Amino acid sequence: MPSYLSPGVYVEEVSSGSKPIEGVGTAVAAFVGFAEKGPLDEPVLVTNWTQFVETFGQFTEGALLAHSVYGYFLNGGGTAYVVRVGGGPGQRSGEPVEPAARGTELPSNGSGKPLVVRAIEGAAGGPLTVEVQEASEPADETFKLVVRSGEDEEVFDNITTRRGPANVVTALRKSRWIAAEEVKGGALAVPETGSRTTVPRNEPVRRTAGAAEYIGDAEERTGFSGLEAVDDITMLCVPDLMTAYQAGTLDLDGVKAVQSAMIAHCELMSDRVAILDPPPGLRPQQIKDWRLNVAGYDSKYAALYWPWVKVSDPRSGKPLMMPPSGHVAGVWARNDDTRGVHKAPANEVIRGVLDLQSSLTRGEHDQLNPIGVNCLRFFPGQGIRIWGARTLSSDPEWRYLNVRRLFNYLEKSILGGTNWVVFEPNDPFLWSSVERIIGMFLRRVWRTGALFGRTPEEAFYVKCDAENNPPESRDAGILTVDIGVAPVKPAEFVVFRLAQFAEGTELQE
Repeated sequence: MPSYLSPGVYVEEVSSGSKPIEGVGTAVAAFVGFAEKGPLDEPVLVTNWTQFVETFGQFTEGALLAHSVYGYFLNGGGTAYVVRVGGGPGQRSGEPVEPAARGTELPSNGSGKPLVVRAIEGAAGGPLTVEVQEASEPADETFKLVVRSGEDEEVFDNITTRRGPANVVTALRKSRWIAAEEVKGGALAVPETGSRTTVPRNEPVRRTAGAAEYIGDAEERTGFSGLEAVDDITMLCVPDLMTAYQAGTLDLDGVKAVQSAMIAHCELMSDRVAILDPPPGLRPQQIKDWRLNVAGYDSKYAALYWPWVKVSDPRSGKPLMMPPSGHVAGVWARNDDTRGVHKAPANEVIRGVLDLQSSLTRGEHDQLNPIGVNCLRFFPGQGIRIWGARTLSSDPEWRYLNVRRLFNYLEKSILGGTNWVVFEPNDPFLWSSVERIIGMFLRRVWRTGALFGRTPEEAFYVKCDAENNPPESRDAGILTVDIGVAPVKPAEFVVFRLAQFAEGTELQE
């Protein structure tokens, strides 16, 4: 209590104690897989494609992580954590990691660090040569690089070692064949005019890892188990699990082991959902058999999407088949941003997809939808769309994906917004304060259309009083709050009933 010793007027700032609940983010994806470079087994936050490239490199042969993250941002994703796991180039589980590409120094004619270039993986079929020539507009630190692959060549004129858009490192990002290594902590030396250097070509690499590398260890902060330390993740994708399966280093039992661990991780955290990929090349009857008889998953914290999608490989422009999880995660994020987490992330166009690995008939879809296989379908004039919004749960209450994700949002928001309650006096004043702030939060959620009911009373209830907080609970230091909400379910089946009626017959209301 303040002390008042002399007559006068005093002003004090006071707090009501209770604080409003703020909604948490619902669209933060986590990707686990192989990358060209970057820290191993360390979750790195990226918010756009440029940040991913700066940290983990470009698209590489034998890895699908970069393609999945690219599809995520292309479809509306905004924030992601990326975990690069073991399996460096040519490495099998347990072998030491070697550099992805060896750099070649260009002879320099001045002080500073030499310019180092390397071949982009799998980018050329013959030996590469780099020749330094005089720039067409000579100036200090300006030169021309001619890169040749057989009879073909690339020319980079009037480039410089100075910073700016004409910098050699920036300019070579447009090359199909080579890349220049960035220099930190020093100036870059100008390469010697007239010098000619051969750059070894890098063979396409295979990146592989065992189930343990993907799963990792929570205490060691490895694999996706290390993501237990990151609270804001809501989606988990492991696209390079299928890379290992295609390379033959993981069989279907290994795939099932990793996906089961993904589900267990999401159930343990209870605030995120695993987006599972099916094995490649499965036809409708085969994916049904995989879902029911091989995998057999039953979880309200996982969703399965089929089939694989065909995209354009940004490196070569050629078609590439890949699992759909990264693109789907982007659609979830876009849906949350434009409509809200309560809207089922379905009947949404998937951007950047050219075709599907397998077509689907209505009868086949009738077999897959009830068992929780969310199908991707092509509709003439409407593009390729997600046409399913179910979890892998056998419990009807948790059948729909948007219901699961809405509850994740509500639980996490209420949990984070009521920390101030801990150690407060457990009395009627606290009970009414808790009821009030949770009720205000749920009223805002109801106004967005996330809860069913014409009035707030029909949509939710909050109870915190002497009835559910008896003396024995208060003596144990327990505060109990009962909350009930009526989530909006998606209109999955739209039925129009048409009937004939005789002319002049009155319609029954």
